[in-house]
Amino acid sequence: MRIVPLPRAFYEPSARVVAPELLGHWLIRRTPQGICGGPIVETEAYLQGDPACHAAPGLTARNRVMFGQPGHAYVYFIYGAHYCVNAVCQPVGSAEAVLIRAIEAEFGEPLLKKQRRAVSRHSLTNGPAKLCEAMAIDRSLDGTDLCEPRSSLLIALNPERAFFVKERGPLLTGTRIGITKAAELPLRFLLAQSPFVSRATGSSRRKS
Repeated sequence: MRIVPLPRAFYEPSARVVAPELLGHWLIRRTPQGICGGPIVETEAYLQGDPACHAAPGLTARNRVMFGQPGHAYVYFIYGAHYCVNAVCQPVGSAEAVLIRAIEAEFGEPLLKKQRRAVSRHSLTNGPAKLCEAMAIDRSLDGTDLCEPRSSLLIALNPERAFFVKERGPLLTGTRIGITKAAELPLRFLLAQSPFVSRATGSSRRKS
């Protein structure tokens, strides 16, 4: 398996553009016990001027990574119990990000199962908090360079992405879930035939 991180230029557009383009590429976690992760199958975009975006109140100690260089990981703690991981987009100061909502458990499955107990293979990583638990992603990885080949956390090129997206498609857009502010915005992207998608939604539409 050859791991080639996506280049920083990939993350320079708006999160609205980057979010669907991340589908099919690999989220990879390096640990002392080995590599784990898999292809991304669900994302959500958070934008400038978006009341649901963590950057909306301005720069804070919690969200400072969002205001930095694109292609870094923004990891936050939620509900006093869970972590979520995002890829920072746009140039320095713009503060947009893509939430990784689900991946397929393709690499290092025994390690994923060791780190997260789940009733099924699909439920290992079919949600943002679930995948972080299974991949041992926490605030210690906040600010990690996703474009660095030796990073503990990175997003790598899937050379067969086009085939994967076609096989798991169609690629749908829909409204965001799990939030109350601006939940009606069509900024959630998913591969409809992947069994690892966190939740189906009736408001989805095929992305043209």
